[in-house]
Parts: sequence; C-alpha cells; structure tokens
Amino acid sequence: MRNTTTETVTAVHHWNDTLFSFKTTRGGSFTFENGQFVMIGLQIEGRPLLRAYSIASANYEDELEFFSIKVPDGALTSRLQSLRVGDEIILTTRPTGTLVPGYLKPGKHLYLLSSGTGLAPFLSIIKDPFIYDAYEKVVLVHSVRTTSELAYQQYIEQELPANPYFGDAVSRKLIYYPIVTREPFKYRSAVDVNDSVPLNGMEEHSERITTLLRSERLIAALDMPLLNCDDDRFMICGNNDMLQELMSILDAKGFQKATSRSQGEYVIEQAFIEK
Repeated sequence: MRNTTTETVTAVHHWNDTLFSFKTTRGGSFTFENGQFVMIGLQIEGRPLLRAYSIASANYEDELEFFSIKVPDGALTSRLQSLRVGDEIILTTRPTGTLVPGYLKPGKHLYLLSSGTGLAPFLSIIKDPFIYDAYEKVVLVHSVRTTSELAYQQYIEQELPANPYFGDAVSRKLIYYPIVTREPFKYRSAVDVNDSVPLNGMEEHSERITTLLRSERLIAALDMPLLNCDDDRFMICGNNDMLQELMSILDAKGFQKATSRSQGEYVIEQAFIEK
C-alpha cells in the first residue's frame, strides 16, 4: 500500500480491562508535530485495516507510542489489544491533524481538556519543552469514569517533572487535574504536579469537565485568573458529545475556534468530530 510503512512493536502495557498502550520502532524518516495523528493498523485477510490514532510520544523520541481502548468486537481494536513485542503494525507515513499548538494565538495559559484516550495527543504536548516557553501555565485536565482509567498518572506526576532537560519547567508550570466521574475520588487541589503539600487539602474531583468549565469552578479550583480571550487558550480532545458541549461553552464565552486557515483561542481535532 502506498504511503505506508511497517514498524515493530517494542512494548505493550495493559492499564486495565478497557485500556492499553503500546510502543513501536520509528523509522528515521518519520516526522510529525506534537498533537498530530496517524493511521495505524494491521493486515486483515490480506488487506490493511487502518484507523486514526493520535501519537502519544513526543516528536523527538526514538519510539512511537499509542493509547487505545479495548473493544471486544471492534474490527481493529479486538486485534490490536492482543499485540505482543515483536509483532508488526502498519502506519501511514504522513501524520496530520489540527490539534497542534501552532493553530492557537499566543496566550498565557494553555488548558488541555481531555477525556478517556483523548489524553494521547496531550501526552506528546506536555513532553514538548517549547510549550513551557510559550505559556506561563499549562493545565492538563483528564476525565475518566473510574480510577483505573487514570492512565499515565504516575508518569505525569513523577517521571515528567524529573526530566533532566526540562523537568524544572514542568514542575513550575504544569498543573494536572484528574477527574473520576463514576467513583468517589479525591485529589489535592490547586497544586503543581510535583508539590507534596496541597494548598487547599484534598477535594472531590468528580464533576464533568463541561460542568466545571461552564460554571468556572474549574478555574477557581486551580486558583487561576478568570477566563478571558486575551490570555487563555484551549485544546480539546475526547468523545464527540464532550467536544460539542465544550465548544458551545467556549463560543458562548467569546472564544474563537481555530481553523486550518486562521489561528484561534481554542482548537480541536477536526478530523475526529462527528458531522
């Protein structure tokens, strides 16, 4: 198949019964922007079956990483979840997508709002040292149904701030705000990821992102300034209902969506939205 290549699986991690991630080799000519997606898949009955997956690794890393749900009867995921080290996958050679920081106007605060595996593109973005040069604060919100779905939490809280090259910037600027909607879940409030002493103690993190953003309780919980179109920028990735509702909220607050032709105050992955 034209414009595709084959890579080898180097690691597989099963987070729980519904989520897994895997890494592959990366060809020397494969380049991408943090936040982009690529088509990946397998040969099924002699034909390639491909689906769009955001790249979770940063554009400077030697391997490619992907984060996926498990769908028992899914045409592709039912097979992908059985991957083992040494297996081969197909991927297209031309990553693309609109969920990249370059589509945003300059600002002070970057909010990364995600649900489920929508975390994937933001993993690449929070590993980008240049994002911390561009913003005074980077806020990563990850909403899931159960605590077992809080994939990469330890990495975000412990490993990333320890990065020898830009960990100091992460420690000063990244705020992680996990949400669990279907189980009781308390988390330290309004602190950066490396803080051991909470500013306001433990608080319940169970309300939906849309509810928190509409009421601006999220902003209060983070101890951030009131939202304004001059300073605040948003990147959103998650299920279609969440995307639609968050866009409506931001539109009502006066924020402008970026397009392929012009920068804006918020951006989504246009290819993933249901028409």
